[in-house]
Amino acid sequence: MKQIMNGSESILRVTHDADDHGWQFIGSSDASMKDAMLVCLHEIVKIDPSVLEVANLPVGWCAIRTHKGGEWNRIEQGPYDEDEK
Repeated sequence: MKQIMNGSESILRVTHDADDHGWQFIGSSDASMKDAMLVCLHEIVKIDPSVLEVANLPVGWCAIRTHKGGEWNRIEQGPYDEDEK
């Protein structure tokens, strides 16, 4: 998200997507495609090294927290629904 990269929001949700095995790093605002950015993982780690705590997140899972520096809580996401694209 642009908000993560420009420093206006902290990473509060990390997803390891089941459909394409990609990773998403989301802040406090609603994620939308207009705010999406393709970045290298090392750029995310430079912004917030604590994402390495969830680097072993299984495919299809997400990790959430309430604030930067907070404890990550891991949650298995439901099956991906093609209709939600």
